[in-house]
Amino acid sequence: MKYAINIRELEQGCKDIIDLANKEINITDVKGLRENLIDYLIYTVVFSPDIQARKKAHRIIWYTAINLGIYPASIHSLYMAMGRDEVKGFTTPAMNFRCLTYDVCRRVFRVASSINAGAFIFEIAKSEMQYTFQSPAEYTACVLAAAIKENYRGPVFIQGDHFQLKADNYKTDPEGELSSLKDLCKKAVNAGFYNIDIDASTLVDYSKQSLSDQQYHNYLCTAALTAFLREIEPEGITISVGAEIGHIGGKNSTPHEARAFMEGFKNSFLENTDGISKLSVQTGTAHGGIPLPDGTVADVKLDFRVLKDIGELVKKEYGLSGTVQHGASTLPDELFDKFPENNCSEIHLATGFQNIMYDFAPEEFKQEIYGFLKESFRSDWKDGMTEQQFIYKSRKRGFGPFKQKWWSLPVEYKSMILDEIEKKLKLLFEKLGVKDTKPFVNKYIPEVIPPYSEPEISTQSLDATEIKLEEGAD
Repeated sequence: MKYAINIRELEQGCKDIIDLANKEINITDVKGLRENLIDYLIYTVVFSPDIQARKKAHRIIWYTAINLGIYPASIHSLYMAMGRDEVKGFTTPAMNFRCLTYDVCRRVFRVASSINAGAFIFEIAKSEMQYTFQSPAEYTACVLAAAIKENYRGPVFIQGDHFQLKADNYKTDPEGELSSLKDLCKKAVNAGFYNIDIDASTLVDYSKQSLSDQQYHNYLCTAALTAFLREIEPEGITISVGAEIGHIGGKNSTPHEARAFMEGFKNSFLENTDGISKLSVQTGTAHGGIPLPDGTVADVKLDFRVLKDIGELVKKEYGLSGTVQHGASTLPDELFDKFPENNCSEIHLATGFQNIMYDFAPEEFKQEIYGFLKESFRSDWKDGMTEQQFIYKSRKRGFGPFKQKWWSLPVEYKSMILDEIEKKLKLLFEKLGVKDTKPFVNKYIPEVIPPYSEPEISTQSLDATEIKLEEGAD
């Protein structure tokens, strides 16, 4: 694992491959960039002890990607075409990568290129940013660096997943909670996240009598945050905004709830302004699956009628792309080809990739992580919970504190992990129907070169034990 420890070393490493003499980045040796330098650059962004070296490496990756025809983009226009039934037959996979992000994203681009896929999203949830120690700027750098390494071309879609309002905070200080989420939105947009999923479903109040009253704070806050995103989005880019009507893991959503939310949102939002592009619903799943006492995951009774009926409603009456499925990565493989048939425009996948990482990691390394979890988070070990259940629910916390060790795994273990993830990606992309979606992306996504913003990157060590887990990744 090589990275620059200061600016001077970084500039020396770029010599003869990238010309840094001017403000613009000029590539003088594309082959050398792909074979060696891009690895050095992304490891510098993620691990250098020098904040200025990290920032400069980030800037080099951004402009190098732009020069090679790779750029962060919004999927909004494609989703609007889906709402008009001009495009159909696939469900966009939105994938959360909690660790080994650069290496895993390389495999995504490799699979996508092999089948001419263009409709796929890289995402990270608000909660994941905290416990995986990945800022929006770092996540974007990993995605762009992976695209460079794999010789990918065109728009890449990077998404903020579950930008969620905390109900308790909102009750005591609604403006403060909204302001906090606006700050995160701004940081994410500055980093190239032009797809944002707002999650105010935590504010749904089922004690209210009418459906509109139940959804009131949900649609009100979603409208306010969508309006804010419209204010800060770069010129020429319409951020794709998602909303959510049912808290994932709760009761199943209904078409009546969807209409109540959409009518409230419409009446709370400015006319002639782009609204949301998709609607997340609850179909019977839970984030990460439900672990049984032996550590395996319980079977889920997923109701595809929820996706189909609400999807048809929001497409016909409001022009949205369809419904969004969460909590899906631990579902049986044979279910995934059913999503394109049921008005599901997007599906979120996370824990399945995490499980592969732990399944193929060295046993000694896993036990080191599990020991840390049992010592540091014993208060989360609830009565009646087996050790296997505790480990399954908690091990996502093992990525941030051990990030450098994960990235430095022996090549034989890392290869096994990545090969298995690639195998899973091939299956998912095939069943979700994203083969040959690159022409749709090229047709509907405008080529807009986004502005560069200096990244918010820190070298400060985080204390994993101080991070409170929130809901919000699949």
